[in-house]
Parts: sequence; C-alpha cells; structure tokens
Amino acid sequence: MGEFEAAGEMITGGLLGRAVEPQAGEGHAQGHHMCLNCGTALIGAHCHRCGQAGHVHRSLAAIGHEIVHGVFHFEGKFWRTLPLLAWRPGDLTRRYIAGERARFVSPMAIFLFSIFAMFAVFSFAGISPPTDMRGVNAYPLAAVKSEREQVVKQREKAIEKRDATDSDADDKAEAVQDIADADARLKGLDAAAQQLKEDPVEVKVAHTGWYTLDHGIEKWQQNPSLMVYKLQSSVYKFSWLLIPLSLPFVWLLFFWKREYKLYDHAIFIIYSISFMSLLFIVITVAAKLGVPSKVLGSAGVFIPFFHIWRQLQQAYRLRWWSALLRAIVLTHFITIVLCLFLLILVAMGMMG
Repeated sequence: MGEFEAAGEMITGGLLGRAVEPQAGEGHAQGHHMCLNCGTALIGAHCHRCGQAGHVHRSLAAIGHEIVHGVFHFEGKFWRTLPLLAWRPGDLTRRYIAGERARFVSPMAIFLFSIFAMFAVFSFAGISPPTDMRGVNAYPLAAVKSEREQVVKQREKAIEKRDATDSDADDKAEAVQDIADADARLKGLDAAAQQLKEDPVEVKVAHTGWYTLDHGIEKWQQNPSLMVYKLQSSVYKFSWLLIPLSLPFVWLLFFWKREYKLYDHAIFIIYSISFMSLLFIVITVAAKLGVPSKVLGSAGVFIPFFHIWRQLQQAYRLRWWSALLRAIVLTHFITIVLCLFLLILVAMGMMG
C-alpha cells in the first residue's frame, strides 16, 4: 500500500501546485470557433473574455491527461526552473522578484509539489514513525507477558525432563513439582494481566494546573505511537508555517537595507525550502539504491549550507565572505525555526 499512498501524495502535491499556478503558460491549438463557456468568438487559443481554452477534451483518455498534466504542469517551465534552483538559486530568486515569472515555475507551486513529493518518497521508502512505542500503561502488561513467556519455557523443560526415559524417580518427582509450580505461577500471571486490562495503571507526571496541557501530556503518555504518527502527518500539512516562521530571521540579516522587502525574503525562503525538499528526495532514493551512508550524510550536511551560501550571494548580490557569514548565522536561525515549528505541531497535537 505504500506505493499507492506515495503516488497519491505526489498527485495531490501536483494538483495543489496547479491550483496555485493555474495559468502555466501552455499553448493549445485552436479548437472551436466559439467559446463553449461564454459563447464569445475566439480569436486565439483561449477566450479573451473568460480565459477558457478553445480546445476541450471529452474522452476517458482526457481524464488521465488532466491528472498527468496537473502533476507535471511545470512542463518546459520545470526544466528551466530546476537547474537554476539547484545551481544558481539566487539568480532564480532575483529574476522572479524582478518580474520574470512566466518563464519559471512559481515558488509556491514548486514548494507544494516538492513537499508532497518528499513525503511521498518517504512513504515509499518505508520511512515512518515507530509503531512499537508503548504508553505508560503498557509497561506492566509487557512485564507480565515477558514473565509468562519465561515460565512457559521452564514448564516445557520440566515436561521434557518428566517424560525422558533416562530420568530416575527422583528426577521425575522434581519435574512434576516444577510443572505444578509453573501452572500456579501462570494462573497468577494471567489473573494479573486480566486485572491490568480491566483496570489499567494510571501514571500521571504532569500537574501544571492547565487542564488542556495536562490532558495533552497524558495523551502522549497513553499512546505515544499514535501521537508521533499524527505529528508526522501534520508536518507536511502545516509545512507552510516554515515560511512565516523564517521570515523575521531572514529580515534580521538585511533589516538596514531598504531595497529588500519582506516579499523578497519570502521568495528566497520558499525557493530554499523547495530545494531542500528535493534534496531529501534524492538522498532518500540514493539510500535505497545502496549509496554509502557516509556519503549521504556528508551530502546532507554540506550541500544545504553551500546552497544557502550561494543563494544569499546571488540573490542579495553579496561578496563571498559576507554571504558566508550570513549563511553561518542563518544556519543557527534555521535550527531555531525548526524547533519552533516542532513545538507548534506538538502543541497542536496535544490540544487538538
């Protein structure tokens, strides 16, 4: 099911990107002489009144075409955007801000696609939260289960000893006694397990006086696996929060330079996050193909820093040393942003 889930996530990301950037600049051959939507006479591939394409499809193949077109609506724009995003991200940022937009995929469209694609690849690769995390109430039951398994093994050994042909009378009598003791212990352990199921042990370590917070902490204690799963599910749904969280920190790097607006910093952030998402996709795929973990670890550390440094240098026209200093500071800011982001998600999970 992981493959279907991954494909669904990628299609969702592509369709969301399409919704953000509906006018992708594609060309179509002229179809009908009149617009089928508003009845205006067509003078080109699209209606100049309502914007609908002159050529429409009415076939089952057209449905598949719409899905593929929605996911890969970037088309030629994608292949013009991706190389710049990878190697000259600052130039891409500056050119988009300056108004050169029909040529490239919009920042928000590629952001949505890359985020959903990243989590789709994670799902396909089997990267998921652990499912064996036990809550506080599960540990007494786990202890009873472990003890019962040991007693069962001891009982089986006693039965083998009793039924052995070379055992004397004393050994057989001792084995029978061991079996009886094991039966008694098993009976007591089963009774204890049943009691724990009916009346589980409640362990509360939070008494802040704020009911919502205490209840949230209790939920984490009772079922940590479920809460971690919800946290992972919320990461990509609320990944857009990284943009406003990062904006003040990037602004601090250039607050005295009036020529740069908050919009400019936002475009910088969105393209940067998009690249990081695509990079994680490449690293995940490379790991599945057997690339050594040391190589991937080094790439995961140095490539993001190099990309940030290069994007700063190009987007803000900085000298290499000025961009390097800002990249170092921004790296520390990113750590703060990620911590704030996770805290917000944890709080939402606890209070939701």
